[in-house]
Amino acid sequence: MREVDVMGVRVEMPSNQPIVLLREVSGERYLPIWIGAVEATAIAFAQQGVTPPRPLTHDLLKDVLEATGHTLDEVRITDVKDGVFFATLVLAGGAEVSARPSDSIALALRTGSRIVCSEEVLDEAGLAVPAEQEDEVEKFREFLDQVSAEDFDAPSD
Repeated sequence: MREVDVMGVRVEMPSNQPIVLLREVSGERYLPIWIGAVEATAIAFAQQGVTPPRPLTHDLLKDVLEATGHTLDEVRITDVKDGVFFATLVLAGGAEVSARPSDSIALALRTGSRIVCSEEVLDEAGLAVPAEQEDEVEKFREFLDQVSAEDFDAPSD
């Protein structure tokens, strides 16, 4: 397993589909994962430190973990099959719960838990970015600095 950082979320054009971009901490590979608009908003909120007036689902799950005395040790992105990614929440004490990577990432950002990715997933779906393409990565980072959570459609209850 390789530790990854969340670079941010953006909307991929022309499909108008949000993606979350992860980057290998000790490497040069990036992992784009297509996600839903609600999850993109949850991730963007967590990265920007936005506290919604009412808890989102990921805030609720964090609160439930805390209220029951549990902690999230790490999120593992474990597999990709036909373009669909799979993740596991690893709780203190070793309990494991299957989850979508987007939900797992949103929860990890709220709890300060580390995110790791299997070497096989990075080999299959990761993108190596050579040094000469770092300018493109920098442009993406600049975009992330300018995007706000409100840029994603989120249905309200």
